[in-house]
Amino acid sequence: MFGLIFLAATSTKSTNPFSPLILIALLGVVFYMLLIRPQRRQQQQQKDLANNLDPGHEVVTHGGIFGTVVEVDDDEGTILLEVTTGNEIRMLKQAVARRLNDVQGADDDDDDESDADSSDDDHKALGDGAKTPGEKEADEQR
Repeated sequence: MFGLIFLAATSTKSTNPFSPLILIALLGVVFYMLLIRPQRRQQQQQKDLANNLDPGHEVVTHGGIFGTVVEVDDDEGTILLEVTTGNEIRMLKQAVARRLNDVQGADDDDDDESDADSSDDDHKALGDGAKTPGEKEADEQR
């Protein structure tokens, strides 16, 4: 008789057996969206930056060294970086944190342009998601 009362008490309460699985799946999706996806995007940007280095680019390394790329050796994955005149160092391409924008294309004769027209993008580094002057022109033409 005690067994019948126990069965009656447990069978009146029913829960969805899939609710813990749904919660775990939802947490997995949130974890992927907040942690894994942004990190992969950042790794891809770093890889693209290292692969698109050319002589003449001004760069900043992860160690905080500013310099100009003199030579790129794709076979070894290294660059020759001129830190000061006559001082060059060889380092891995992956050690480059960002490429500085080339502001050399701006003419000093254009005094009629106001400072309000210039945006903060001129001061961003390319590794930080900034666009090159060529990409800016392409966006303006669209």
